Amino acid sequence: MPSQDAIGKDPKYGTGSSSTDLLGERRDVWKSKEILRRLYTRWYGRIGQWCSTGRTLELGGGSGHLKEFFPKAVSTDVVYEPWLDAVVDAQTLPFKDECFGNIVLFDVLHHLSCPVAFFQEAQRVLEIGGRIILMEPCVSALSYPVYRFLHHEGLCMEENPLAMTGTTGKDPFKGNQALPGLLFGRFRNEFVERFQRLKIIQERKLDFFVYPLSGGFHRPSLCPDSLFSVLMGLEHLLEPLSRFLAFRLFVVLEKT
Repeated sequence: MPSQDAIGKDPKYGTGSSSTDLLGERRDVWKSKEILRRLYTRWYGRIGQWCSTGRTLELGGGSGHLKEFFPKAVSTDVVYEPWLDAVVDAQTLPFKDECFGNIVLFDVLHHLSCPVAFFQEAQRVLEIGGRIILMEPCVSALSYPVYRFLHHEGLCMEENPLAMTGTTGKDPFKGNQALPGLLFGRFRNEFVERFQRLKIIQERKLDFFVYPLSGGFHRPSLCPDSLFSVLMGLEHLLEPLSRFLAFRLFVVLEKT
């Protein structure tokens, strides 16, 4: 694990002060946007429902909100922040075998330069029956133009997540939002064959209107707080159309 002075000088640990500023800004946005807190409360509640027993490791902890809901979790990221527990690269985990019951990644998988390296490491450090819990972008007919043209991160549908190599040299704050959908869609059979001990036990496409209208951490909200419950109720009714409308992909894998 690098010293705090080294963070930002090695490209695999982020982009120096700019990444620190970004995470600090996100904490400020979190405090000021009630709709974000309500969305994340729902998402973290879903994560909690699928957590196994044992210690929980969070990778890509960012602005540090998971610990508000799971205070005993070990929260990490590739840059140092005082609210995180450690600086850790998801692709080279500095932990002994079978020491965690859960590994949680929230908007992290699509930032990795080598997803295969992460799943190999996760499979190693998880206990038998332990789980990987992922919340990631979902590219659907509705979300594609938003992610492609309005979002600050990249989107490339031609990449094979299982063929990506190298765990250094990439800015970890840049990503390809198509990766999770490709991994559990077009390349699903290859993933299942390669990681036979990681069984997919839950996969759902979620969030149609409220999430994009919230503006996330980067844009103003277009959804009045008073309409939150109404729109969430509408989303529930439209769940059969999730493959066309979803902005979020929720996946749980269990080590057998």
